[in-house]
Amino acid sequence: MKTNMLYSVVLALAIFLTSAGCKSERSNVKSGDSWPAAAVSQIPPRGTLASGNSPGGFSPGQPIPLAAHWVAAATNLDRQTLAACTIHFAFDSAVIHDSERSNLQSVSLALQADPNVKLMVEGNCDEHGTEEYNRCLGERRALAAREALATLGIDPMRIRTISYGKDKPIALRHDEAGWRQNRRDDFILLHPNTGPAE
Repeated sequence: MKTNMLYSVVLALAIFLTSAGCKSERSNVKSGDSWPAAAVSQIPPRGTLASGNSPGGFSPGQPIPLAAHWVAAATNLDRQTLAACTIHFAFDSAVIHDSERSNLQSVSLALQADPNVKLMVEGNCDEHGTEEYNRCLGERRALAAREALATLGIDPMRIRTISYGKDKPIALRHDEAGWRQNRRDDFILLHPNTGPAE
């Protein structure tokens, strides 16, 4: 009898912990902070195109396959070229606003200019929320940029995404001005490593 009861408790706990990842609610927000309801947007579904068509026969609502494994040693990371193209997000949102479209166009043009270059999109968050939640939100922000670039004609197989959550702030201020800067996607060009000249 005790064994059955213990099994039920362990099973219920396992189900709870499994379903707790990437919650839709923001947790661990500092008390006293108030955020306008309009700033809290729905996060789009993961891994789907929001609109338009993309190369390779992808269509809206169809999952985008993950980019092939890239060996870091085989690429030269270029953080400078697209440093001014960083896009920013509203609080608790992975929705790309129209004001950020020109930056995405610039990223798209850079990729179109050199078919050999690939792209890394780094998703970042402010300090609010748990580590786990921010990892998920950063991932969704990076995927949103990848999907937007796919609608601009970039093959999504050329784009890798990574989430740093709240681990890489660029602004250390603990106020809205700092948090706004940290809710972002950074774009890094990955050039093929041609090796030493012979």
